[in-house]
Amino acid sequence: MKAITFRHSDKLPIEFYRQKNVCTIARALIGKVLVSVFNNIEAAGRIVETEAYNGAIDKASHAWGGRRTNRTEIMYAAGGVAYVYLCYGIHHLFNVVTNEKDTPHAILIRGIEPLIGIDHMLQRTGKLRLDNTLTRGPGNVSKALGIYTQHTGLSLLDDELYIADDGFRIKPSQIIATPRIGVDYAGKDALLPYRFIVKDNPYVSGKKS
Repeated sequence: MKAITFRHSDKLPIEFYRQKNVCTIARALIGKVLVSVFNNIEAAGRIVETEAYNGAIDKASHAWGGRRTNRTEIMYAAGGVAYVYLCYGIHHLFNVVTNEKDTPHAILIRGIEPLIGIDHMLQRTGKLRLDNTLTRGPGNVSKALGIYTQHTGLSLLDDELYIADDGFRIKPSQIIATPRIGVDYAGKDALLPYRFIVKDNPYVSGKKS
């Protein structure tokens, strides 16, 4: 079996995911490392773009108004699990469920900078060489890491899919808050500064500022 690069102690603790403020967590995830280990294949990238979704009061959230469906029920779980949904019938989008049980907060991981398993990422995405399109945008993140809707509900404390803190820090001045992408239907909530990015990072999707 391929050795896991990160130690168990590097994994973010459950307390991290159970914090009350989803934007605080979304910002804190910038610079952390998203790791997948499926079929003994390890791949990982540093998180450079996130979007926070503030549950029942957020018109951009799948759980707006307390909506509960078979797809979104996992959002009501206690924080620290994966929520993966299919977008446009094509893209599998990975989200981190946060807060306590029955508070449906979630954070979409929109961009990562590849660190480990780049050859495997290229194979999964059908690309011939590394460029910034490999893991820019949430659909590409999931495809490169081998994340699919079947992984909804996975604990982020297990060894298949987790987020690690390797001690790397991004300067606070390099982290910018902007409105989210593609949520114009949410009215005023679309203008909320719930998207967090690393300034000028080539793996950030959409507008860079």
